[in-house]
Amino acid sequence: MTSRMLRALAVSVLCGLALLLGAGQAFAHTRLESSDPADGTSLAAPPQRVSLTFNEPMQAGFTALTVVGPDQAQYQTGDVTANGGTVSIGVRPLGPAGRYEIGYRVVSEDGHPVSGSVAFTLTTPGPGGAAVATPSPPGGAPTAPSPTTAAAESAPNPPDEGGGMPVWPWIVGAVVLVGGGVFAAMRLAKG
Repeated sequence: MTSRMLRALAVSVLCGLALLLGAGQAFAHTRLESSDPADGTSLAAPPQRVSLTFNEPMQAGFTALTVVGPDQAQYQTGDVTANGGTVSIGVRPLGPAGRYEIGYRVVSEDGHPVSGSVAFTLTTPGPGGAAVATPSPPGGAPTAPSPTTAAAESAPNPPDEGGGMPVWPWIVGAVVLVGGGVFAAMRLAKG
């Protein structure tokens, strides 16, 4: 191989790598890091508040949280508060023992909505009865998904889960760029 051909091949490979490494930022969406109570926890005493912590700062106005019990009643109360990456909401006295789902819908820093749910189990019935469904938050904020929808959305999905740009255009671009570089290098070697 001539030095021209090697140089062209090296430039093509470096450009392709730059394209692929740049694609990682397109998937930098919000992701849930922890919850209080923790996902899957069993509690004898009901929490007075639930909190979710994400990997980037959250805004209360763009966040919706629900707490839905085994009786399908909603137990969240008050407004969502945000402090850095943590959002929380108050919880009314819980009702029957069983699984309670915390549904969430947040907006990532890049503007894409992200939703899902975590759950905890109440082992001792609480003093609360069936609660009435809570209306949507004021100001037209997004409503949190129902537990069924949230569970379906939190199931394993393609990397495009948060609604960001898919990776395939980056891969096609890299293949075309590398292929073009190889073709140019071969043409230069012949001439």
